[in-house]
Amino acid sequence: MIDLTSRQIQILKAVIEEYLETAEPVGSDTLDKKYNLGVSPATIRNEMAYLSEQGYLKQPHTSAGRIPTSLSLKLYVKELMNKKNLSVADEVSVKERIWESRDDLDHLLQASARVLADRTKAVGIAFTDDRRTFHSGYANLFNNPEFFDVDVVRTVLSLIEETRQLETIFNKPWGDDVVHIIFGEDLGNHYLDSVSIAFTDFTCANRRCSLGVIGSSRVNFQQVVPMLEYFHNLIVGMSPRE
Repeated sequence: MIDLTSRQIQILKAVIEEYLETAEPVGSDTLDKKYNLGVSPATIRNEMAYLSEQGYLKQPHTSAGRIPTSLSLKLYVKELMNKKNLSVADEVSVKERIWESRDDLDHLLQASARVLADRTKAVGIAFTDDRRTFHSGYANLFNNPEFFDVDVVRTVLSLIEETRQLETIFNKPWGDDVVHIIFGEDLGNHYLDSVSIAFTDFTCANRRCSLGVIGSSRVNFQQVVPMLEYFHNLIVGMSPRE
Protein backbone atom coordinates (compact mmCIF):
# COMPACT_ATOMS: atom_id res chain seq x y z
CA MET A 1 0.00 0.00 0.00
CA ILE A 2 3.02 2.33 0.01
CA ASP A 3 1.93 3.74 -3.37
CA LEU A 4 -1.50 4.77 -2.08
CA THR A 5 -2.54 7.87 -0.16
CA SER A 6 -5.03 7.74 2.69
CA ARG A 7 -7.74 9.12 0.38
CA GLN A 8 -7.02 6.46 -2.24
CA ILE A 9 -7.17 3.76 0.42
CA GLN A 10 -10.50 5.15 1.63
CA ILE A 11 -11.92 5.12 -1.90
CA LEU A 12 -10.56 1.65 -2.62
CA LYS A 13 -12.08 0.28 0.60
CA ALA A 14 -15.44 1.85 -0.31
CA VAL A 15 -15.37 0.31 -3.80
CA ILE A 16 -14.54 -3.12 -2.40
CA GLU A 17 -17.22 -3.05 0.28
CA GLU A 18 -19.88 -1.81 -2.15
CA TYR A 19 -18.96 -4.56 -4.60
CA LEU A 20 -18.96 -7.23 -1.89
CA GLU A 21 -22.50 -6.17 -0.99
CA THR A 22 -24.00 -5.76 -4.45
CA ALA A 23 -21.87 -7.81 -6.93
CA GLU A 24 -22.24 -4.83 -9.29
CA PRO A 25 -19.59 -2.52 -10.77
CA VAL A 26 -19.21 0.60 -8.64
CA GLY A 27 -19.35 4.13 -10.03
CA SER A 28 -18.19 7.44 -8.60
CA ASP A 29 -21.76 8.70 -8.11
CA THR A 30 -22.58 5.73 -5.88
CA LEU A 31 -19.50 6.35 -3.76
CA ASP A 32 -20.29 10.05 -3.51
CA LYS A 33 -23.86 9.42 -2.34
CA LYS A 34 -23.26 6.51 0.06
CA TYR A 35 -19.82 6.86 1.58
CA ASN A 36 -19.36 10.53 2.52
CA LEU A 37 -15.82 10.64 1.18
CA GLY A 38 -15.58 14.42 1.39
CA VAL A 39 -14.43 14.96 -2.19
CA SER A 40 -16.22 15.65 -5.47
CA PRO A 41 -17.37 12.91 -7.88
CA ALA A 42 -14.75 14.19 -10.34
CA THR A 43 -11.99 13.65 -7.78
CA ILE A 44 -13.36 10.19 -7.01
CA ARG A 45 -13.29 9.36 -10.72
CA ASN A 46 -9.69 10.51 -11.01
CA GLU A 47 -8.63 8.45 -8.01
CA MET A 48 -10.48 5.39 -9.34
CA ALA A 49 -8.66 5.82 -12.64
CA TYR A 50 -5.35 5.88 -10.78
CA LEU A 51 -6.31 2.80 -8.76
CA SER A 52 -7.11 1.04 -12.02
CA GLU A 53 -3.71 1.98 -13.44
CA GLN A 54 -2.07 0.50 -10.35
CA GLY A 55 -3.95 -2.81 -10.74
CA TYR A 56 -6.35 -2.43 -7.80
CA LEU A 57 -9.53 -1.94 -9.87
CA LYS A 58 -10.71 -3.08 -13.27
CA GLN A 59 -13.52 -1.98 -15.55
CA PRO A 60 -15.89 -4.55 -17.07
CA HIS A 61 -16.46 -3.95 -20.76
CA THR A 62 -20.19 -3.37 -20.38
CA SER A 63 -20.09 -0.92 -17.46
CA ALA A 64 -18.75 2.49 -16.57
CA GLY A 65 -18.21 1.32 -13.02
CA ARG A 66 -15.28 -0.62 -11.63
CA ILE A 67 -14.79 -3.77 -9.60
CA PRO A 68 -11.87 -4.86 -7.38
CA THR A 69 -9.10 -7.09 -8.67
CA SER A 70 -7.59 -10.00 -6.76
CA LEU A 71 -4.77 -7.64 -5.74
CA SER A 72 -7.15 -5.28 -3.94
CA LEU A 73 -9.23 -8.10 -2.45
CA LYS A 74 -6.08 -9.63 -0.93
CA LEU A 75 -5.16 -6.22 0.44
CA TYR A 76 -8.65 -5.80 1.86
CA VAL A 77 -8.62 -9.15 3.66
CA LYS A 78 -5.10 -8.72 5.00
CA GLU A 79 -5.09 -5.05 6.01
CA LEU A 80 -8.39 -3.20 5.52
CA MET A 81 -11.09 -5.60 6.68
CA ASN A 82 -12.52 -5.44 10.17
CA LYS A 83 -12.33 -9.10 11.13
CA LYS A 84 -15.07 -10.26 13.49
CA ASN A 85 -14.33 -12.75 16.23
CA LEU A 86 -16.65 -15.71 16.63
CA SER A 87 -19.08 -15.37 19.47
CA VAL A 88 -18.96 -17.89 22.29
CA ALA A 89 -22.34 -19.17 21.11
CA ASP A 90 -20.95 -19.77 17.60
CA GLU A 91 -17.91 -21.58 18.97
CA VAL A 92 -20.07 -23.83 21.14
CA SER A 93 -22.46 -24.56 18.27
CA VAL A 94 -19.65 -25.52 15.89
CA LYS A 95 -17.99 -27.73 18.47
CA GLU A 96 -21.23 -29.51 19.31
CA ARG A 97 -21.93 -30.29 15.65
CA ILE A 98 -18.60 -32.02 15.04
CA TRP A 99 -17.91 -33.41 18.51
CA GLU A 100 -19.41 -36.86 17.92
CA SER A 101 -17.08 -37.32 14.93
CA ARG A 102 -13.92 -36.45 16.83
CA ASP A 103 -12.57 -40.01 17.06
CA ASP A 104 -12.41 -40.64 13.30
CA LEU A 105 -10.59 -38.20 11.00
CA ASP A 106 -12.65 -38.93 7.87
CA HIS A 107 -15.92 -38.47 9.70
CA LEU A 108 -14.56 -35.35 11.36
CA LEU A 109 -13.53 -33.77 8.07
CA GLN A 110 -16.88 -34.58 6.46
CA ALA A 111 -18.75 -33.11 9.41
CA SER A 112 -16.52 -30.02 9.36
CA ALA A 113 -17.10 -29.48 5.63
CA ARG A 114 -20.85 -29.72 6.24
CA VAL A 115 -20.79 -27.20 9.08
CA LEU A 116 -18.61 -24.80 7.08
CA ALA A 117 -21.03 -24.98 4.17
CA ASP A 118 -23.98 -24.24 6.44
CA ARG A 119 -22.24 -21.37 8.19
CA THR A 120 -20.62 -19.65 5.22
CA LYS A 121 -23.23 -20.38 2.51
CA ALA A 122 -20.43 -21.63 0.27
CA VAL A 123 -19.13 -25.11 -0.59
CA GLY A 124 -17.34 -26.66 2.35
CA ILE A 125 -14.41 -28.86 1.36
CA ALA A 126 -11.74 -30.95 3.08
CA PHE A 127 -8.76 -32.62 1.46
CA THR A 128 -6.08 -34.99 2.77
CA ASP A 129 -2.58 -35.83 1.54
CA ASP A 130 -3.79 -39.25 0.40
CA ARG A 131 -6.34 -37.51 -1.85
CA ARG A 132 -9.46 -38.16 0.11
CA THR A 133 -11.94 -35.36 -0.40
CA PHE A 134 -15.06 -34.40 1.50
CA HIS A 135 -17.46 -31.69 0.38
CA SER A 136 -20.87 -30.26 1.13
CA GLY A 137 -23.13 -27.40 0.11
CA TYR A 138 -23.17 -27.40 -3.70
CA ALA A 139 -26.57 -25.72 -3.70
CA ASN A 140 -25.09 -22.68 -1.96
CA LEU A 141 -23.38 -21.69 -5.19
CA PHE A 142 -26.67 -20.80 -6.81
CA ASN A 143 -27.40 -18.10 -4.22
CA ASN A 144 -24.77 -15.89 -5.87
CA PRO A 145 -25.13 -14.14 -9.24
CA GLU A 146 -21.58 -15.12 -10.17
CA PHE A 147 -22.81 -18.71 -10.56
CA PHE A 148 -25.77 -17.99 -12.84
CA ASP A 149 -23.32 -18.74 -15.68
CA VAL A 150 -23.40 -22.48 -16.34
CA ASP A 151 -19.77 -22.48 -17.54
CA VAL A 152 -18.63 -21.02 -14.22
CA VAL A 153 -20.58 -23.62 -12.25
CA ARG A 154 -19.29 -26.44 -14.45
CA THR A 155 -15.70 -25.28 -13.91
CA VAL A 156 -16.09 -25.03 -10.15
CA LEU A 157 -17.71 -28.47 -9.87
CA SER A 158 -14.96 -29.95 -12.02
CA LEU A 159 -12.36 -28.35 -9.77
CA ILE A 160 -13.96 -29.87 -6.68
CA GLU A 161 -14.22 -33.33 -8.22
CA GLU A 162 -10.73 -33.40 -9.75
CA THR A 163 -8.57 -34.37 -6.81
CA ARG A 164 -5.31 -33.62 -8.63
CA GLN A 165 -6.38 -30.04 -9.32
CA LEU A 166 -7.19 -29.49 -5.67
CA GLU A 167 -3.90 -31.06 -4.63
CA THR A 168 -2.00 -28.73 -6.92
CA ILE A 169 -3.77 -25.67 -5.53
CA PHE A 170 -3.58 -26.60 -1.87
CA ASN A 171 0.06 -27.66 -2.01
CA LYS A 172 1.39 -24.41 -3.41
CA PRO A 173 3.45 -22.26 -0.99
CA TRP A 174 0.76 -19.76 -0.02
CA GLY A 175 2.63 -18.35 2.99
CA ASP A 176 2.66 -18.74 6.75
CA ASP A 177 -0.80 -17.41 7.60
CA VAL A 178 -3.20 -19.81 9.31
CA VAL A 179 -5.82 -19.08 6.66
CA HIS A 180 -4.92 -18.87 2.98
CA ILE A 181 -7.16 -17.03 0.53
CA ILE A 182 -6.87 -17.59 -3.22
CA PHE A 183 -8.78 -15.69 -5.86
CA GLY A 184 -9.74 -17.19 -9.18
CA GLU A 185 -7.77 -14.59 -11.13
CA ASP A 186 -4.63 -16.28 -9.81
CA LEU A 187 -5.58 -19.75 -11.07
CA GLY A 188 -5.27 -19.15 -14.81
CA ASN A 189 -8.84 -19.97 -15.81
CA HIS A 190 -11.11 -17.04 -16.66
CA TYR A 191 -14.20 -19.02 -15.63
CA LEU A 192 -12.83 -18.87 -12.08
CA ASP A 193 -12.27 -15.10 -12.04
CA SER A 194 -15.28 -14.54 -9.77
CA VAL A 195 -14.40 -17.44 -7.43
CA SER A 196 -12.41 -17.58 -4.20
CA ILE A 197 -10.99 -20.39 -2.09
CA ALA A 198 -10.23 -19.93 1.59
CA PHE A 199 -8.61 -22.79 3.51
CA THR A 200 -6.42 -23.76 6.42
CA ASP A 201 -3.80 -26.52 6.68
CA PHE A 202 -2.98 -28.77 9.62
CA THR A 203 -1.53 -32.16 10.44
CA CYS A 204 -3.88 -34.54 12.18
CA ALA A 205 -3.74 -38.32 12.71
CA ASN A 206 -0.42 -38.33 10.85
CA ARG A 207 -2.06 -36.90 7.73
CA ARG A 208 -1.71 -33.50 6.18
CA CYS A 209 -5.17 -31.98 5.82
CA SER A 210 -6.75 -28.89 4.29
CA LEU A 211 -10.17 -27.57 5.23
CA GLY A 212 -11.91 -24.64 3.61
CA VAL A 213 -14.63 -23.16 1.47
CA ILE A 214 -15.09 -22.48 -2.22
CA GLY A 215 -17.46 -19.69 -3.15
CA SER A 216 -17.71 -16.38 -4.90
CA SER A 217 -14.98 -13.77 -4.60
CA ARG A 218 -17.49 -11.88 -2.42
CA VAL A 219 -17.70 -14.53 0.27
CA ASN A 220 -18.06 -13.04 3.76
CA PHE A 221 -14.38 -12.96 4.69
CA GLN A 222 -15.15 -11.28 8.01
CA GLN A 223 -16.90 -14.51 8.97
CA VAL A 224 -14.91 -17.07 6.98
CA VAL A 225 -11.44 -16.17 8.27
CA PRO A 226 -12.20 -16.45 12.01
CA MET A 227 -14.33 -19.54 11.36
CA LEU A 228 -11.42 -21.32 9.68
CA GLU A 229 -9.02 -20.22 12.39
CA TYR A 230 -11.34 -21.73 14.97
CA PHE A 231 -11.69 -25.00 13.05
CA HIS A 232 -7.91 -25.21 12.70
CA ASN A 233 -7.32 -24.99 16.44
CA LEU A 234 -10.31 -27.16 17.32
CA ILE A 235 -9.46 -30.10 15.06
CA VAL A 236 -5.75 -30.09 15.91
CA GLY A 237 -6.73 -30.25 19.58
CA MET A 238 -9.04 -33.22 19.04
CA SER A 239 -6.33 -35.63 17.79
CA PRO A 240 -8.67 -38.09 16.01
CA ARG A 241 -7.58 -41.50 14.76
CA GLU A 242 -6.98 -42.28 11.09
